Amino acid sequence: MNYNSKPWLRNYDPWVLTEIENSDLTFRDCADYTLKHFPNRPAFRFFELTWTYQELMDKADRFAHALSEYGLKKGDVLAVNLVNSPQYLIAIAGALKAGIIVSGLPPLLTKDEMAYQLSDLGAKAIITLDYLFQDRIASIAPQIGSLNLVIVTALPDFLEGKSRFEAGPVPNTEVKWLKDLLSEYSPEVPQVKSDPEDTAFIQYTGGTTGSPKGAMLSHRNMVSIVTELETWIDLKKGEDVILCPFPMYHVGGLVHTVQSLIMGFTQILVPDPRDFNYIIKQMDTYRPHLLGMVPTLAMLLSENPEFKKVDVSNIKFVTVGAAPVPQGKAREIEEAFGRNKMGEVYGLTETFSLLTANPKGGTKKIGSIGIPLPSTRMKIVDLETGEKEVPIGQEGEIIAIGPQIMKGYYNKPSETAHALREHDGEVWLHTGDIARMDEDGYFYIVDRAKDMIIVGGYKVFSNDVEQKLSEHPAIDLCAVVGFKNQDRPGSELVKLVVKKSSLYENKPDDLVRNEIMAFARSKLAPYKVPKVIEFVKSMPLTSVGKVDKKVLRVNR
Repeated sequence: MNYNSKPWLRNYDPWVLTEIENSDLTFRDCADYTLKHFPNRPAFRFFELTWTYQELMDKADRFAHALSEYGLKKGDVLAVNLVNSPQYLIAIAGALKAGIIVSGLPPLLTKDEMAYQLSDLGAKAIITLDYLFQDRIASIAPQIGSLNLVIVTALPDFLEGKSRFEAGPVPNTEVKWLKDLLSEYSPEVPQVKSDPEDTAFIQYTGGTTGSPKGAMLSHRNMVSIVTELETWIDLKKGEDVILCPFPMYHVGGLVHTVQSLIMGFTQILVPDPRDFNYIIKQMDTYRPHLLGMVPTLAMLLSENPEFKKVDVSNIKFVTVGAAPVPQGKAREIEEAFGRNKMGEVYGLTETFSLLTANPKGGTKKIGSIGIPLPSTRMKIVDLETGEKEVPIGQEGEIIAIGPQIMKGYYNKPSETAHALREHDGEVWLHTGDIARMDEDGYFYIVDRAKDMIIVGGYKVFSNDVEQKLSEHPAIDLCAVVGFKNQDRPGSELVKLVVKKSSLYENKPDDLVRNEIMAFARSKLAPYKVPKVIEFVKSMPLTSVGKVDKKVLRVNR
């Protein structure tokens, strides 16, 4: 058996297509279909606000018209500096209909980080929130030579009884309120011919290994991943309600947003993924069928007493990704959301969020990221050259090929050449993730290459250590990082950072540290055993809820 034999296919659910058709559709084609067949279906729920697809697309068309009148044309870039909101949906749908590229600009970025991304993009326009305009964008905009238009909106603009401030002028740049544009321009979409290979989104990676890079995702990439999910979960257009707390500026949120728009679903918009009360209330009120979230959020919800009162019988499938699910918590999450409903998934910004998933109906293996989606192939290659396939069960780098994989990095040919490499006449993506595949075709993430720790010449995979130690009852959440061994140049030491469980939170640190250390020695090879165990009241998280290991390394 080898990777080319695709052993994962025998674990596909019976309804799943092994290959999807090579689509020639663009977002506009799909949006037109949704509007024609589901005009009166609710497009979203946002606090007490609901719009039908007819209402949403009317505003998106007006937005497309406005962008065109302000000089934006096919291939220009609109930066979207918003949280999850009706305004984000308007921006995505309107821009894509006009052939304009969308790039999410996270509100949590600093001024310098925002300026870098806007300059790197050569953005022609930006839509931003009022407080971000005052705090950052007004001072940044004059530095961005390509920027012609700043559109301002307030989060409650479409809710009743809300007021707004007057946005001040910006040198050499038009400043307009979104609501004014929507009232001034008619719903006449520019007649632009988009091609499936045209770039729809430029999504920036986290920049953990250098300056952030913009992954160019085409209309074909977008339609392909939605089609893969459609057959994987056995979805029908116009039927489901979806809730995804991932921010739309993150590819994990973006994929569920375009899935909802293309499939004619109703999306429950979550502006703040840490507002558990809002999420629980929305779930209780609208009873979503599909959920997508990071493990930390799933864990926190599963422990919330109010969430335990919510009727989860409507849920069809919960995709959990962007970080590994601790093995010690997987059963608890499954119990909270419903038996056999949680599936761990895996993907990258460069793959429009997904490459693998556990089957909806079939075998879900705890600790596994699942099996490749339809029309997707994966292999494990050696870490030294990236060219030789390693034996089944052995660890190496994941490489992948499929219709959802990016065109390349925006204006970064050398980085593109490093990530997209030719093997036997085909171009494969080198993910930088270390994993292994079992004989059933299930993949297991061992580590990110950048998170791998070298101890005396031995490789220590942080995720492997985290998964084993998370089974100890003292550990609610943990993370493993490396730090320099001052006595041995070129070698590192292993540090374990622990947030204590409720059962152990009042016990002395030294007592708990000794207990965890003894457990680690019983579970791990000596070189993998942490040399330092540090306790924290809360774990630093990124904006999407992943453990922020950069902060943990700096804090050493």
